[in-house]
Amino acid sequence: TVLCFLGVIFLATEGKEEASAAENNPSRVLQGKPGERSSVLYSAGQFFFEYLVVVSLKKMSDGHYEPKITYQFPKRENLLKGQKEEEERLLQAIPLFCFPDGNNWAPVTEFTSETFSFVLTNVDGSRKIGYCRRLLPSGRGVRLPEVFCIISCLGCFGLFSKILDEVEKRRQISMAVIYPFMQGLRESPFPAPGKTVTIKSFIPESGTELIELTRPVDAHLEHVEFQALLQRLSPHLILHIFASAVLERRLIFLAEELSVLSQCIHAVAALLYPFTWAHTYIPVVPECLLDTVCCPTPFMVGIQMRHLERVLDQPMEEALIVDLCEGKILRAVGDEEEILPIKLQNEMLTSLNRHNSNNNVHTSEQVNALVSEAFVQFFVRMVGHYTSHIKWSKNASGTFQERAFCKAIASKTNRKFVKKFVKTNMFSLFIEEAEKSRIPQEGKQ
Repeated sequence: TVLCFLGVIFLATEGKEEASAAENNPSRVLQGKPGERSSVLYSAGQFFFEYLVVVSLKKMSDGHYEPKITYQFPKRENLLKGQKEEEERLLQAIPLFCFPDGNNWAPVTEFTSETFSFVLTNVDGSRKIGYCRRLLPSGRGVRLPEVFCIISCLGCFGLFSKILDEVEKRRQISMAVIYPFMQGLRESPFPAPGKTVTIKSFIPESGTELIELTRPVDAHLEHVEFQALLQRLSPHLILHIFASAVLERRLIFLAEELSVLSQCIHAVAALLYPFTWAHTYIPVVPECLLDTVCCPTPFMVGIQMRHLERVLDQPMEEALIVDLCEGKILRAVGDEEEILPIKLQNEMLTSLNRHNSNNNVHTSEQVNALVSEAFVQFFVRMVGHYTSHIKWSKNASGTFQERAFCKAIASKTNRKFVKKFVKTNMFSLFIEEAEKSRIPQEGKQ
């Protein structure tokens, strides 16, 4: 039933508020986006989250520990049959992703808390993101870590990390102090890009605190941290990975820390903006799902380094395997250097090297904007002329003229790349949406 719920697991669309994105960056001419896949994620004013659950490790009769939900807020009542079944599948899947590293746990006295996220996609296409903080409860002596997991359909990693900071602070006092804070958050509307919402929260002995939660102005970058990628991989390797992702190949990332895996994979998927990775996407693969790497279709997955031997022993098809600990590629198809047109590849390399050497100077937000812009410009230059090749009928529906679109590209190397790119699922979805929504400035509807 867990696998039934998971169906296809991939990154929630880095959706955007069209108006604010255009305002902030008029050069972004690639506006199309599969509407049904992004609109639900970013509408301001909806609930911050659906559930807060605590997942604890329970000792089983064989001596192993198994993750179980020990706390859930809010408790839902009077659900319809279909809603109840969906909730049960969701609650069954969550523990797996909160403790994806298997059942080999032992009580400890010290544990560094870590933050990571996962994404679940239901069979109907609806998505939920799990924002997790794994920590050791306060106390003395040996004890087991637990995970606080916030389930939301909103993609905003920075905002939810701040919320989890508040949850962790309250956990050190008492579980009872978490409930009123989460209730206050649940009653607050999700802010629009660039806006702030203030939550009042009472803490015993500290009094009432005001917590300000602000969304970044550029909504499509609020679920990403490019610095995590730049710190672990050279610009040269990042371009090899980008080239593989653009052609929708199989990508496996290895690291031991869950936070490194989820941050770096979110960053790689975000490099594809304004296109969206629409295949299997599991930032941290639970141990029981390791055979995902045998899948013949495209995937982007993160696996803990401890499982490397098991992964390499699997009968898998060609894949790019990236070691995030050592910053190297362990296995490649071999043509990664030749996928992107060399001139544009060199321009992006120069841009990434510049940002890399300035890591100390730029803030995280600036690095995000600069890196994203380099890759957006790549797509603008390669396929930005797509609007000129949509033929509009009288009823305002469009038909994409693929042959004329490719023929219009003067450079042979650029055309060679585009002919492959137009066959990808991400380009097809993008164009499908563009065909449905006539660009206003093109004149009469």
